[in-house]
Amino acid sequence: MPPRDISISDSLETVEGTKPETSKQTGVLFEGDADTEDCALAVDVVQLKKAENRKLELVWRNIILFSYLHVAALYGAYLFLFQAKWATVFFSIFLYSIGVLGVTAGAHRLWAHRSYKAKWPLRLLLIIFNTCAFQDAAFHWARDHRVHHKFSETDADPHNATRGFFFSHVGWLLCKKHPDVVAKGKSLDLSDLYADPIVMFQRKHYYILMPLACFILPTVIPMYMWNESFINSWLVPTLFRWCFLLNATWCVNSAAHKFGGRPYDKDINPSENMGVAAFTFGEGWHNYHHVFPWDYKTGEWGNYSLNLTTAFIDFFAKIGLAYDLKSVTPNIIEKRVKRTGDGTHAMWGWGDKDLSTEDKENIIVSNKKNH
Repeated sequence: MPPRDISISDSLETVEGTKPETSKQTGVLFEGDADTEDCALAVDVVQLKKAENRKLELVWRNIILFSYLHVAALYGAYLFLFQAKWATVFFSIFLYSIGVLGVTAGAHRLWAHRSYKAKWPLRLLLIIFNTCAFQDAAFHWARDHRVHHKFSETDADPHNATRGFFFSHVGWLLCKKHPDVVAKGKSLDLSDLYADPIVMFQRKHYYILMPLACFILPTVIPMYMWNESFINSWLVPTLFRWCFLLNATWCVNSAAHKFGGRPYDKDINPSENMGVAAFTFGEGWHNYHHVFPWDYKTGEWGNYSLNLTTAFIDFFAKIGLAYDLKSVTPNIIEKRVKRTGDGTHAMWGWGDKDLSTEDKENIIVSNKKNH
């Protein structure tokens, strides 16, 4: 799940010599993209998943800023464990949690994939959470993530995993975008994002709202609410919390594209990674997600302990603020597992005798809004 280049403005995205024809679609984004009965592309795209051998143009401003962030966050981790007040520790965890949800339930599952719909109070809450996370405006995050799915592991993929672990984790933020990323981003239909006034308000005022939500308030609140020191307030709930959130999110692009099983499609890099799922509230079931990206759960099973984002969405569905939750039928999953899986799929899903009551009650329910 990609946070966009948080330090390079859109003005740097105009790159000469774009070659849009060099990157053909290699992944499915919405249901309509699939052209086989088990929701895949009809062509063999494995041969297209590669990276051009080219010299990267480094962005030294980003390198310096991220270097400072990680050094400061290391000291912040020490303060988090041994010196900060308990209120500061819990405040940091709270900020981390809402930041994760702003990315996973907001920018990712709602705005990038349209896997469910949300009424304006929930969209407003999610845009606030998303602003606290500082991974660029939800509009830009969703746009780049759509490019990532449709042109996965090609030069048009912002964090192309075929370039290696470091590049897919953070290296892509330390250099200028490949021209194909820019070209394909401009080719997408983003009309739904333009039509959302909450998304567009955040985009317009992002560089006023983001510093306030991500840096100023997280530093000021502990100082004035429970007399925390400035050093602890700056390094723990602000820099350490933000750095930890960034790296957890980046692990979806790196670790979950390298380590783990591939029960749904063995020919793609995205994998089922339990560790990533735990820290990102359910985003680590990445092999399933790249096969069925429109499923609001981003995974086949409904165990809330490793998919807190699904629990969050289901809660708001029960109170009427989330609706039209999309999922995949069991027979489609079974067809895909049999055709392209690596043989590690443990059980078939909703009809299985081992399915928990939690799954039956909360995952099968579609929460379809009555129009």
